[in-house]
Amino acid sequence: MHCPFCQHSDTRVIDSRVSEDGATIRRRRGCEACGERFSTLEMIELKLPAIIKSDGRREAFDARKLRVGFDRALQKRAVSEEKIEAAVRAVVHQLRMTAEREIDSRRVGGFVMDELRKLDHVGYVRFASVYRSFEDVADFREELDRLERELPGEGQLPLLGGVADGGKGKKR
Repeated sequence: MHCPFCQHSDTRVIDSRVSEDGATIRRRRGCEACGERFSTLEMIELKLPAIIKSDGRREAFDARKLRVGFDRALQKRAVSEEKIEAAVRAVVHQLRMTAEREIDSRRVGGFVMDELRKLDHVGYVRFASVYRSFEDVADFREELDRLERELPGEGQLPLLGGVADGGKGKKR
């Protein structure tokens, strides 16, 4: 690494520290020629696939948009920031593992739905209603029925109410 002060090509690492999240390394360096010290930040650079939108446009993957999607689906739900971040990381990991240069936005939406299904059923249904363009209440009911058939007794509250309340849902 060249010294930013004198442009000498020989610098040495004095100290290295890994960030809390383990994604970056901060290195303290010293120049052999002028003696100045400076810091560098080293991070992994992985190319994620471009996203092919439903109208055919292509755009670079943006993790902030992914996070906004999770935040909207889980708005006012009791899901911790740590769990949301873990879900975002899981989707990014799935994108990396595809090893494709481009991926359809519908497939990304499927990855998001899989993670939301694990986190919060209400957030999952919220996201699904937009993702699948629900037209009416019947679409919601069909998705709720499918979800309850696939995921019985996972520790989350029933979506449509239980036997104890006559299937009317909980009252507020």
